[in-house]
Amino acid sequence: MLITPAYAQTAGGGSEFLVTIFPFILVFAIIYLLILRPQQKRIKEHRAMVEAVRRGDTVVTAGGLIGKVVKVLDENEVQVEIAEGTRVRIVRSTLSDVRSKTEPAPKETNKTDAPKAANDEDAKS
Repeated sequence: MLITPAYAQTAGGGSEFLVTIFPFILVFAIIYLLILRPQQKRIKEHRAMVEAVRRGDTVVTAGGLIGKVVKVLDENEVQVEIAEGTRVRIVRSTLSDVRSKTEPAPKETNKTDAPKAANDEDAKS
C-alpha cells in the first residue's frame, strides 16, 4: 500500500508551547534592557533639567541657538537673549542642553547705578 495510516497526535503540548514562546520573551527582555529602559532614563533626566532652568543659565535650543535665560515666563516658556538686545520666547521642552548653571541673576537694576570702574581707570591714566 502506498498510503500509510495517520496517527493522532497527543493533546498535551504544554512544554512545546513554552519552548515556542521562550524566544519571544527573550527578545522582548533584551529590547527592554538595551533600548527602552535607557531611553526612559534619558527622558527623565531631560525633564528634570528643563524644570530646573532659571534666570541666568546659558542654554542650547534644539535648533542650535545658544543664549542666556533672561526671564522664566511660565511653566512652559522662557525668554532667552540670543544676541544683545534680541530676546525670543522659547518652549522649555525644546531646550536640549543647559551649558552653565549659575546662581539666579539679580533683578534688573538701573544702568545709572552701575559702577564704571573700567572707565574711571582709563580717565585717570
